[in-house]
Amino acid sequence: MLLKNLCPLILEPKLISDLPVYMCYKKTYIYFVFLWYINTYSRFIKQQFYQIIKNKIEVMSQQKIKTNFPEGKEVATLGGGCFWCIEAVFNELKGVEKVESGYSGGIIQNPTYEQICTGTTGHAEVIQFTFDPKTISFKEILQIFFSIHDPTSLNRQGADIGTQYRSVIFYHNNKQKTIAKQVIAEFTMAKIFNKPIVTQVEPFKKFYKAEKYHQEYFKKNPQQPYCKFIIAPKVVKLRENYKKKLKVF
Repeated sequence: MLLKNLCPLILEPKLISDLPVYMCYKKTYIYFVFLWYINTYSRFIKQQFYQIIKNKIEVMSQQKIKTNFPEGKEVATLGGGCFWCIEAVFNELKGVEKVESGYSGGIIQNPTYEQICTGTTGHAEVIQFTFDPKTISFKEILQIFFSIHDPTSLNRQGADIGTQYRSVIFYHNNKQKTIAKQVIAEFTMAKIFNKPIVTQVEPFKKFYKAEKYHQEYFKKNPQQPYCKFIIAPKVVKLRENYKKKLKVF
């Protein structure tokens, strides 16, 4: 039926008085049908091949993430303004280990602090750490995270302005993604903030550790003005509201 609709001349040679012309039509039609099938099949094979490669890469990425950290632990990557601030806070929590300041979410590899400060690389200042979910859950981590920065301020925390200071959660698996959206929904429903939460929830891709002088900045520079007037109040707030979650030093 399809052939008849597409090329009645082939099925009804009586419409053509010249047999060689008829044969030419038929061969040409068959040739183009053959090419169409070959092209369609090739596209299908390519799609299957690309999907297999994509799946392999995703599996390898997940395996790489898992092998980089101790068994039974999870990883969190969060951005909430200057990484000096949130690093100082999360260093105080029980179950949290190896807190590092760095950069994530951008378009260039191995960015420097100077490049980040231009606001053109797409990276956010973040901290990344391992945590024991038996001691502190990812939901509790996010609840604390939202309490020590302003998640309603787009690309800004206080006087720190730029996309590098955006509020963002880089999830490492679908479970973290679900929890992040759930916590945001709960905070929104409870009307904790007067303005909408603008925290981004994005898949984790790569973490670049920041320069050495950025690590444990608050601990090493407690008398620095930024530490005294910006970071210290956040740490005090944590200690007042989450006493049971604090490490014993």
